[in-house]
Amino acid sequence: MVEKELMYNYKLFIPTAGIGSRVSNIARNMNKGLIGIDNKPVLSHIVEKFHPDVDIVVALGYGGNYVRQYFEIVYPERNFEFVEIEKYEGEGTGLGLTVNACRDYLQCPFVFVSNDTIFEEQLYFDEISYNWLGYSPIKAGSDYRSLSLDKDGNVLALNDKIEDSEDYSYIGICGIKDYKEFWKYMKEKDSLSMGESYGIKKMLNDNWCSFNSFKFTWYDTGNESALITAKEKLKSKHQPNVLEKDNEAIWFANNKTIKFSTNDKFISDRVMRTTYLSNYVPEVVDSSDNFYIYNFLKGDVLSKKVTSKRFEYLLSWLNDFWKEVNLSKSEQNKFTKDCLKFYKQKTLDRIDLYYKKYDNIDVDEIVNDNKLEPLKNVLDRLDWDWISFGKPTRFHGDLHFENILINETNNGLPFSLLDWRQNFGGSYEYGDIYYDLAKLYHGLIISHDFINNNLYNFSRDMNDVYYDFHRKNTNIECEKILQKYVEQNNLDWKKVKVITALIFLNIAGLHHYPYCHLLYYLGRVMLTEEVK
Repeated sequence: MVEKELMYNYKLFIPTAGIGSRVSNIARNMNKGLIGIDNKPVLSHIVEKFHPDVDIVVALGYGGNYVRQYFEIVYPERNFEFVEIEKYEGEGTGLGLTVNACRDYLQCPFVFVSNDTIFEEQLYFDEISYNWLGYSPIKAGSDYRSLSLDKDGNVLALNDKIEDSEDYSYIGICGIKDYKEFWKYMKEKDSLSMGESYGIKKMLNDNWCSFNSFKFTWYDTGNESALITAKEKLKSKHQPNVLEKDNEAIWFANNKTIKFSTNDKFISDRVMRTTYLSNYVPEVVDSSDNFYIYNFLKGDVLSKKVTSKRFEYLLSWLNDFWKEVNLSKSEQNKFTKDCLKFYKQKTLDRIDLYYKKYDNIDVDEIVNDNKLEPLKNVLDRLDWDWISFGKPTRFHGDLHFENILINETNNGLPFSLLDWRQNFGGSYEYGDIYYDLAKLYHGLIISHDFINNNLYNFSRDMNDVYYDFHRKNTNIECEKILQKYVEQNNLDWKKVKVITALIFLNIAGLHHYPYCHLLYYLGRVMLTEEVK
């Protein structure tokens, strides 16, 4: 291939082809480089350490379509070269195969960074003037390859994983100035199983080819234990509290808010709904099959600054948002059927998902010292016709405090509504106001920041279950305000509470352990109390 003239004398190379087997429980549906750390993917942590004019070569394999979309929609100003790795799992695959597949794109000095490595230091240099390897002063032990260094920081050896190694950890980042020498050795068959370290080891054996070392502040995200540690250490206090799900995410990078879903219809419907929610939700500035983005809005989510007066003001503002829709008799009948499906069938399906996912069964249990009958019995007694007779209005669909932004600057509007639902029973224009009210109530009961900080308890001993969680006093005050608002507008407060219980049951299977169990049993207890 013909090389274009580079603004810098090097490229950045990020291999992302592997399936991430060591974090497969966390990254089931996407590439491990898209795992969120401090509300942005690992890959963003990497590329933002390099000048925007540095060309970036990305090897794509497992979840490669998501990686490509992410880079293209979030960093349109950067130049990416994508290399498709067709064989990225099974016998004969490995990092070495991926590295070699990118040879033609890296006929120049380059920086190699593993897609599970985060570091604090900026790499804003114009050129690579020598070969170097990145290390952390953490002892390698048997988990990582290690570097042996002389007193001047020159690399003496790159070592394989050795039990109880006392050398510093090699962290999967390096600068290759003598790229021709590197590629000469990577042609050898043994390189396929070892990756970039094979070529580096061979180069170190050359009499004339030397490597310096760079010390980094390093966070590993390549295994579940290290990933959990990295998430905790890099959690920013100023970031919104976004609870992760298996198949969707919200990230903040490059001054953008990014919504991701593995479901392309989910994304297209979200974008479609902005037509009906204009002036209430942010303007979507770009979208792809699995992503949409809008410019990052300044302000705090309501959960951080909620007061009873501000909550009262929110409800008065929402009066205009919840514009009632007049339906014909046939449209009302369809809406009622849609509500029935939305509340009943969705609930039954989601509960079944929870049981299968967490190997739980529906039996008599003692929950917080109170005997509970099986959930099925309670659901059978629930008056679904009553639940399904909703009130059609303009709706948001996920109206809890983390999705309500107090605007600093947005045409004078006091709030922006974030992360809106894609449809209600297939309708983009209207939905059931009770669902929005129940979502508000859900957010008043469960505070995302408390969950993120593990301010809850869950335990189980056979059929004896205990749970507890913290609530803000302000939220309890706001609950009374919400009840008053509902009753003054001739709505049914009991229905709000029942639908809130159904919401907890619905989302239990979508969240992480043990939070999933807290949601399930909270929903079960609430529903049992309301359905005597």
